[in-house]
This record gives sequence, C-alpha cells and structure tokens, in this order.
Amino acid sequence: MKISKSIKYLAFSIVMLIITGCATQPQPLYAYGDYSDSYYSYKKHATPESLLELQKSMESAIENSSNSRSGRVPPGMYANLGYLYLKAGKPNDAISNFTKEKTIYPESALFMNRVINKIQVTEGNVK
Repeated sequence: MKISKSIKYLAFSIVMLIITGCATQPQPLYAYGDYSDSYYSYKKHATPESLLELQKSMESAIENSSNSRSGRVPPGMYANLGYLYLKAGKPNDAISNFTKEKTIYPESALFMNRVINKIQVTEGNVK
C-alpha cells in the first residue's frame, strides 16, 4: 500500500505543529522584577512608603539584572533610580546612577550629561 505525498506532508505538518507547540517561552531580555507593580502603586498612591517600595524594587531589579538574558540593567533603570535619589536630596548618588546609565547605554549620554551638569551647577560642583 502506497501512501500519497499529500498525506505525508499533512502528517509531517501535524508533527511539526505538535513539536513547536511544546516549545518553551523565551526568557525576557531584561529582568524588571516587581518594578511595574511598584511603579503602578506609587503612581496610584504617591506616599513616602510607595516611593520607598519603588526605590527598593529598582535596586532589586538592578541587583538581579545578571539573571536576565542580556545580563544588563534594563534601559532607563539607572536614570530613574538616579532621579529618585535626586528627589531625596542625594545628588552624589543621582550623578553616580546617571553616569552608569550613560556608560551602559551610550545613546543616553547627551541627556545624562545635561542632567549631570545641571545638578553640578545647582549643587555647587558636587563631586
């Protein structure tokens, strides 16, 4: 008994669909941790506690970034954390994070340099 080519192709297609349907989901490029939930909570109820929770979630995401596929901190994470430090009256920590952001993501260098220069002028050449 001879099996026709169309039945072979149909069987092959079904087997391929089954195999690809069992594939695992790809790992995300960046590890954000619970940053999204903390950010939403902060925006919904802007309290000192929610701001602290947001800051801790960002610091945790930075610490755990080595577990992501890229092994890098997500874009903008250092800049956002630097902004929180700046709002908290910690210009040196802010500048440090802005510098890390422009080091990892050179496309942000122009903006980060402007922000750093503004802080240094405002704070009287903080180093």
